[in-house]
Amino acid sequence: MARRDAAAPVIREAAPAKVNLFLQVAGRRPDGYHLLDSLVVFAAVGDVVSATSAPDFSLAIAGDEAPGLIGEDDNLVLRAARALAAAAGVGQCAALHLEKALPVASGIGGGSADAAAALRALTRLWDIPEEVARRVAPQLGADVPACLVGHPLRMTGIGEMIGPAPALPEFGLVLANLRVPVATPDVFRRLAGRFSGPARLPEGWADPAAMAADLARLSNDLEAPAIESCPAIAPVLAALAALPGALLARMSGSGATCFAIMPDASSAARAAALLPASWWRWGGGLAAPPAAPL
Repeated sequence: MARRDAAAPVIREAAPAKVNLFLQVAGRRPDGYHLLDSLVVFAAVGDVVSATSAPDFSLAIAGDEAPGLIGEDDNLVLRAARALAAAAGVGQCAALHLEKALPVASGIGGGSADAAAALRALTRLWDIPEEVARRVAPQLGADVPACLVGHPLRMTGIGEMIGPAPALPEFGLVLANLRVPVATPDVFRRLAGRFSGPARLPEGWADPAAMAADLARLSNDLEAPAIESCPAIAPVLAALAALPGALLARMSGSGATCFAIMPDASSAARAAALLPASWWRWGGGLAAPPAAPL
């Protein structure tokens, strides 16, 4: 394990949960990648990545959800660090620490958010141009460019095309996951060419109820195939829809995490406490944008 100087600066970056308020699959490219259209927000819960200078690359993982990463030979955080160093042409390394709070393989971008947080942290630590991190991000996964931005956005293409989100009202989110991983490739296989067109969104919404009503007319196209792959998702959606004050219940990403839109962060926190204690559950508002957005 790499040794580090106790006096070396430590850069910390949040890796908040990514939530797809809708996710429509518009088609498939000849190379097999699917074309997406999604409104993405970031919840005020997530992992934390820390980085400090060191003679070698290393990664330590801790936190409630750390056991889900045991056995990984090359975590995405390390891959992001090595890719950034190579792209920037720097000879530096880093000791990285990942505090894991989000469940693994859960459709809320945990690994992608961790990679993006590592890119942000190392860009600051090594004092390299932000453009290098933006160039590296798509190489690491479809969600990494969005997670690198870290604030509400419209995601299209295969995830690499980032645009502005409509003006959003303040609202709350409840997230719930049974800690059952869902394999994204299997979900896309089960989609079997059932594609939607791109969504049409207004310039903004005056309140959470109006936003939820418009989003209800859209969909997560991966929800049905994910339920085919993992039937346990269905009762989670039902439980979220039954929460007092819930405006919309839907799955995020390729699953299995589901969410409910609530009128505000306080009602979301109260509602999350009503879900089974054996689930991974959280309620609150949206994350603050990164202090140093890329």
